Amino acid sequence: MVAVFKHELRMYFQSLTAYVFGAFLLVIVGIGAMLYNLQAAVSNFEYVLSFSSIIYAVIVPILTMRVIAEERRQKTDQLLYSLPISTVEVIVGKYLALLTVFVLPLCLIAVYPVIFAQYGEVYLPTSYGSLVAFFLVGAALIALGVFISSLSENQGFAAGIGVAAILLNYFSVTLSEYVSSTAIGSVVALFVLAAGLGLLIHYLTRNDNLACGVGITLMAAVVIAYLADSSLFEGLLPEIMTALSLFERLDVFVNGVFDLTAVVYYLSVAVFFLFLSVQSLEKRRYN
Repeated sequence: MVAVFKHELRMYFQSLTAYVFGAFLLVIVGIGAMLYNLQAAVSNFEYVLSFSSIIYAVIVPILTMRVIAEERRQKTDQLLYSLPISTVEVIVGKYLALLTVFVLPLCLIAVYPVIFAQYGEVYLPTSYGSLVAFFLVGAALIALGVFISSLSENQGFAAGIGVAAILLNYFSVTLSEYVSSTAIGSVVALFVLAAGLGLLIHYLTRNDNLACGVGITLMAAVVIAYLADSSLFEGLLPEIMTALSLFERLDVFVNGVFDLTAVVYYLSVAVFFLFLSVQSLEKRRYN
């Protein structure tokens, strides 16, 4: 795992990837700090992080699109399968290298509140609590990007899907106001999710019986629950969209509350997508 970590880290800094990623992040945070903390004379640095979070839709795909897709395209992923390490170690090594590239510009950003505190009243606990949440959002999205990269050998396709997925999550709370809140609408949405999960299982395992079994079982459970009490599904779809939003939970930290459940959620999302990445790589190794 250490060898994979060092190799990936060296490759990021030998190319422009790490520098472009860091530059984009520092520029957007710098613009936010100028607008809020300098021009508007607002002492809340956490507002800058909330303003800057949209940049993840650009910088995360830039950072993660080639992590596995490029190796699949060049067929160098075959070398990974021949190494005396497990697939888990390969994914974790690559992921830790990505987190290291992500943390470096954050270390510079972490100095901003201390500098601003010299010229005004800055509530440092809220600022640094929000910075921790900002990092956790990025860590979860990077894990998502690694999984998307593992699905294709086309970097452009991986980047495009990554941008779309992050933007959908970013605007999910706003979109939840326009989707159907009826019980039938929620049932249809759950059917689509069950079918999507079945397709994902089929892609990862190539087991038709398992994929169909999981999809049909989930759909049957939804039908039974709907027949038992349809009121449970009223407004369920908007609630699901809000609950799945990574960025909505960031706002809780920005408002001065350190939400431990949000931390657990971010870590769970990261572990979940890393697990799917391992399964995707294992499937290719087996094939």
